[in-house]
Amino acid sequence: MVTIADVAKAAGVSPSTVSYSLSGKRRVSAETRRRVERSVLELGYHPNAGARALAGKRSHILALAVPLRTDVYVRIVMEIATSVTVAARKQGYDVLLITNDEGPDGIRRLAATGLADGVILMDVELDDKRIPTLGDLRTQAALIGLPDDPRGLSCVDHDFSAAGALCADHLADLGHRDIAFIGYGSGIYRRHAGYAERTLAGFGARAKELRFLHRPCEGIYEGTAGALGRILSDRPHTTGFVVQNEAAIGPLLSLLRTSGRTVPEDASVIALCPDHLAEQHAPALTAVTGPAKELGRIAVEQVMSRISASTRGEQPTDRATPGGPLLDDLPGALLDTPPPGAKARISISEHHARPRRPPISPSGGVAPKPPSACRTRTARNCSIPPAARR
Repeated sequence: MVTIADVAKAAGVSPSTVSYSLSGKRRVSAETRRRVERSVLELGYHPNAGARALAGKRSHILALAVPLRTDVYVRIVMEIATSVTVAARKQGYDVLLITNDEGPDGIRRLAATGLADGVILMDVELDDKRIPTLGDLRTQAALIGLPDDPRGLSCVDHDFSAAGALCADHLADLGHRDIAFIGYGSGIYRRHAGYAERTLAGFGARAKELRFLHRPCEGIYEGTAGALGRILSDRPHTTGFVVQNEAAIGPLLSLLRTSGRTVPEDASVIALCPDHLAEQHAPALTAVTGPAKELGRIAVEQVMSRISASTRGEQPTDRATPGGPLLDDLPGALLDTPPPGAKARISISEHHARPRRPPISPSGGVAPKPPSACRTRTARNCSIPPAARR
């Protein structure tokens, strides 16, 4: 096994200089640091984590609390977890996975053992019970999700409220007036998952002049069939559908076809889902989406900033996702403080039918066009409802 002495010999410096070069605790010339780094790479040297923890009072480990639930979309969870791991390795950190079901007890265990220098929480609930524990223990943490009260912790998330509003705007622009929001299973709303609650709230606030209803859906075929059946029983003239439950997208498209409603001729479907999922359906889905990988990268930057500030004896800078859309095609859009005028992104595929006349207000007049925060390309699965056609 390669030792620090081997690296020192190859670089022509002392072992202490190698240590200072790697830890950054003392000033080392740029040329010396380059020689050390080159020797580290050539020899394949890996510092001993236990020794580093004893010497610097750091474990160089970040804990990531991941949701292991049957009602989450696993691919998104893995994309974020992978992004966290890659970003942490660039900072010289490893990642320890813990599960959400450990709750506050898992946070206390981490703090008691000193296993991790910081914690990143996923699947944050509006009244998440882990957050007060993090504050009480003074644990450096970042949240992928926005609770009602972050308690001074750093947060990063997509603006789900704006995403919900975009869905309402898009269908209203097409002339739809009877719209259904097909959400996640009822358990997700009972535990107040932030992404579900905020999307529905944003949709509802923007859709006040539309006739809309919300139906939870478990995502399996039978659950989707039940949700669609209740929607059409209560509102048989529904022509617009918003789907946030990724597992329900395929079953819904199939059920609409078998019920004689062709997409996009008779109904429009817009989904809140990743690009790759939107592209695999036929017809191609209209989707409001955002890069999940950026959430993991930013969360690592946030928690590392807090760890560094704490090490210097400074008060960590508290950063939270501000109001306003965060999703954009621009590289700097998913920042804690987005640039002025940052726009939410709606990703839409080809051959979208555009409305031939302005939407009609409930009173019968021409409704003003709702303010839109999205850029649109054309799409294949959104139609003009018959009542809005010439």
